[in-house]
Amino acid sequence: MFNIKEIKKAIEQIAEEKGLDPAQILEAIETSIAAAYKKEYGKKSEVVKCKFDLKNGDLKFWQVKTVVDKSTVRIVEEGEEEVISSTTSEEELLPRYNPDRHIFIEEAKKISPKIKVDEELEFPLESHDDFGRIAAQTAKQVVLQKLREAERGSVIKEYQGKVDEIVSGIIQRFDRGNVFVDLGRVTGIMFPNESIPGEHYKSGDRMRFYVVAVQEESKIPGIILSRSHPKFVSKLFQIEVPEINDGTVEIKAIAREPGSRAKIAVTSKVEGIDPVGSCVGQRGTRVMAVSNELGQEKIDIIEWSEDAEKFIANSLSPAKISSVEISEKREAKAFVPEDQLSLAIGKGGQNVRLAAKLTGWKIDVRSQSRPEEVQEGGMAEAPEQYQPEEEGGDDE
Repeated sequence: MFNIKEIKKAIEQIAEEKGLDPAQILEAIETSIAAAYKKEYGKKSEVVKCKFDLKNGDLKFWQVKTVVDKSTVRIVEEGEEEVISSTTSEEELLPRYNPDRHIFIEEAKKISPKIKVDEELEFPLESHDDFGRIAAQTAKQVVLQKLREAERGSVIKEYQGKVDEIVSGIIQRFDRGNVFVDLGRVTGIMFPNESIPGEHYKSGDRMRFYVVAVQEESKIPGIILSRSHPKFVSKLFQIEVPEINDGTVEIKAIAREPGSRAKIAVTSKVEGIDPVGSCVGQRGTRVMAVSNELGQEKIDIIEWSEDAEKFIANSLSPAKISSVEISEKREAKAFVPEDQLSLAIGKGGQNVRLAAKLTGWKIDVRSQSRPEEVQEGGMAEAPEQYQPEEEGGDDE
């Protein structure tokens, strides 16, 4: 029935292709053969196990029975109707004695004198290799199921280690706004709200994605991808800027409107290292590489400061700020020269909006020459329960 060379070759091939342990595959085969044996020759309630010797192709079968006594099972005589109290919970209910699965301690000790309650006894079964068509189909189904389970576990384990990291994949297909991405062993999914607005995707294009999460509940592992996540920006800078990768420069906060503009606040942990210059790169090569990956999204790199006034002034870059007044309610007024007013506010209030999100302060941009006059679009609220996008430990 079994061609040992072919089976060994198949196990090695599946193990290599699926990234599985060969022992897992052999266990799946043994489980499937045991299921087929029980279907053909055993009883539904029996526990049958199988050992497949890869050296000589021998099959060994045995029935497993658990050792019990009258205090660990409930005994119901044949033909007798069982009455269970409505106050008895499932946890309190003892397993019903079944001679196909249980053996009393008195009988068990005649076979193995040192055996104890709850231990298992194995009874050899007659070997058969003439399984019928239905049994063979059962074996095949169990093998496929076990392989799927093993592969799913392997994929989940691999991608759990890639959460908060960047992966590369090929655009595969589209469905109701969702983008499906071929990541190699598994397909990732990017939901509409995780894509960059205005960005076009074509089947066959290779792109980078940020791994948001791994869904374990679904039958197929769901690798949730994003290109709009703020940390996608920080991870791209980590790739492009060696000083961020080695921890010399740290990204302290990120604010982003995907596809349009982003602001990142950086600081240096080493005296003499310019954090902004490190991220910009010679002739802007580093920041341009990140911007190109994001479809030409504009990126403002500012220096982070513990001094709130200085940080707020920096956050309104590229505008030049004359002064900043702060209050205890995390509200700030930024006064700018008249010719810097539109730059500080930004188109549609975007610059001040991103600055408020970056700093966690409510910012009110005013003209230095007209300090009492509220500017249209010049005020932005900080997000509720603001938490800076700290990047030092890569924690959410």
